[in-house]
Amino acid sequence: MRYKFKEFEFDSVSLVLTKNAEDLAIRHNEAKVLAQLLEHANSVLSKDDILAHVWQNKVVSEQAIFQNISHLRSLFGAAAIKTYPKRGYQWQLETQTMDHQGAVSAPSTVEQASITVLVQKKTLLKNYLLMSLAIIIAAIYLPDGQGGENTDSVIKIAYIAFTDDQQNSGAITLEDNAKFDFTALTHLTKTAFEVAAELEYPRLANEHPLVLTGEIRSHEQLTYVDFLLKGPEGDWQGQLSAGSQAEVIKQLQQHLQQSFIYGLLNQLHAPALKQAKLSIAHQQAPNDLINLGQLIESYITVDELEKAMVMADKLLNLAVEQQNPQQVGNALLYQSEILTRKELYDLSATKLNLAVEQFEKIDDLKRQADTWFAQSWLDHQQNDYPAIKAHLLKSAQIAVSVQDIARELEAITYLSIMANKHHQENDRYLYLRQAENSMRAYQLPLYQFAKIPFHYAIFANNPSDKEPYYKQVLEFTALTPQHWVAQVSRLRLLEHYIQQERLAEAQVLVDSATADNHKNSYLKTILALAKKQESAFNNYAQRTFEQAQLAGDKLLSLDVALLLCSEPDTQTNFDFYSQYIAEHATPYWRQYNNERLLALNL
Repeated sequence: MRYKFKEFEFDSVSLVLTKNAEDLAIRHNEAKVLAQLLEHANSVLSKDDILAHVWQNKVVSEQAIFQNISHLRSLFGAAAIKTYPKRGYQWQLETQTMDHQGAVSAPSTVEQASITVLVQKKTLLKNYLLMSLAIIIAAIYLPDGQGGENTDSVIKIAYIAFTDDQQNSGAITLEDNAKFDFTALTHLTKTAFEVAAELEYPRLANEHPLVLTGEIRSHEQLTYVDFLLKGPEGDWQGQLSAGSQAEVIKQLQQHLQQSFIYGLLNQLHAPALKQAKLSIAHQQAPNDLINLGQLIESYITVDELEKAMVMADKLLNLAVEQQNPQQVGNALLYQSEILTRKELYDLSATKLNLAVEQFEKIDDLKRQADTWFAQSWLDHQQNDYPAIKAHLLKSAQIAVSVQDIARELEAITYLSIMANKHHQENDRYLYLRQAENSMRAYQLPLYQFAKIPFHYAIFANNPSDKEPYYKQVLEFTALTPQHWVAQVSRLRLLEHYIQQERLAEAQVLVDSATADNHKNSYLKTILALAKKQESAFNNYAQRTFEQAQLAGDKLLSLDVALLLCSEPDTQTNFDFYSQYIAEHATPYWRQYNNERLLALNL
C-alpha cells in the first residue's frame, strides 16, 4: 500500500519514503514502525504490538521504540504521532491511501476514526491485557540473564576480597562451582573500590560487568554478611546471617543464583517491568527477604507509598517469624521512610526508635548510623537544630568506628547543609571544611572533592556567585561526568547562562554532555526552548520524557510535562501531558511549581 500525507509519500511494501518525489533516507526499523502506524491509523498501537511486528522475537528494550518514534516525529513534526499514556501511539496526520495501480481511497483522519470507538475500546483492552501478559512473560522467561530462571548457565562474577570485623581483606575466598565462575580482583580492596567506584567500575566493566564485594562480621554466635553486587545498570545489595561463615556464604550463593537479579543489573528497566520482576521473584521465593526489600524500595522510588507500606508490613511480619532482627530493623526503616514521605513525622520517629533497638541487638553499626541520619530530617521538621547536629554527629562517629568513609562524609556534609538551612553560618563552613580535610586524609579521588564547591554554590546568595563553584565542580568531575553533582551543576550553570542570554556558552556546555540519557536530553530541551527552536524543543522534550519514564525519574518526567504544557502552541499533546501531571504530581512537586500550575489552570 502507498500512503500520501503532507508532502510525503510512503510505500509500505518497499519501505521507501519520498518527499516531493525525492527519496529520503530512513532506517529499516523506522520504516517498519511507520508502516505499522499507517496501516493501523485508526487504532492506538501498544509498545508490545510494535515490538512484536518490528522486532519479532528479538529481545530489545522499549528504548528502541522511543528512539524510532522520536526520529519519525523529527521528520514529520511532533503532531504526526500522538502518545497515549499507558496505551501506546497513534498516527495523526490526514493520509490518503493508494494501491499500486494508483487507485485512491478516502482520506484517513482521526475524526473519521471516531466511528470505530467501540472497536478501539476492544483493541485497547486486548492491548492492555497483552501488555500485562508480556510483562509477566518477560519477567519470567527472558533468557541469558534478562530476567528468567536460567539456572543452568554458569554465572560469571568478579569479586573483591570481603573484609572481616577488623576491616582485614581476604576474610573469605569464593571458589568456583557448578553455578558460579568467580574471578578474584586482587589489585583492589573493598574500601578503595567503594570510595572510587565511579572511576574503578568503568575500568572493570568491559571484562568484568558484575563485581561483588562485602564484609563479614560475627556477633553472639552468628555470622553476618553485608554484600554489594554491582552491574552496568545498577546495584544489588543485602544482608544475610547464619551460624557460621561457611553457612552464610552458602546462603549468599543460593541467593545470587536467582537469575532475575542479572536481568535487573545488566539492562535498564522501566519501573513497571522492574516491579513485575521483583513481584514474581517474591512470589517464587517468599522467604527471601532481600527480594522483598528490593520490591519495597521500587515502590518507594515511584511514590507508590500504599503498596510500599503493605510490603513493608509483610517484611516485618516475615522477619519476626524468622527471628531475624536484621530484617526487622530494615522493615522498620522502610516504614519510617514511607511515613516521612507521607509527612507523618511522629509515627516515623517511633519506627526509627524501634529500628535502632533491633540494630543494637545485633551490633549493626552501619544501619544504626543510617537510623540517626534519618532522624535528623525529622528534627529538621521540628526546627530543632541542636538535635539535628547531635544526631548527624552521632551518625558520623558510628561510621568512623567501622571505617565507613561514605557514611561518615555523607553525615558531615549533610550537617553543613542543615546548618545552612538553619542559618548557622559558622557550622556550615566548619563542617564543610571538616569533610574536605577528611577527604584529603583518606586520599579520595578528585571527583569526590566536587561536593565541596557544590556546597559552596548552595551557600552563595546569587547566581553570579554560584557560577565559579559550578565550573569547579565540572572540572573535578571531568572523568566522571555522570556523577550526580556534575549533572546538577551542569543544569544549574546552563540555567544561569540562559538567564543571562549567554547562549553560545550554553551551547558549549550542552555539547560537552555527550552521554545519551534523560539528564542530558533535558539540557538540550531547555536550550532549544531558550533559542526558540520549536521543532527541536518538541523533539528533545518528548525524548526526555520517554527517557525519564524508562529511567524511573518521575520528577524530571513531571518537569518536562509541565514545560510542554507551558508551550501549548508548539505541540498537540497538551491533554496527555496535563493528564500525566494530574495523575502523577507529588504534593512537594505541586507546591514547588504552584504558580506555574495555577497560571496553566492545572
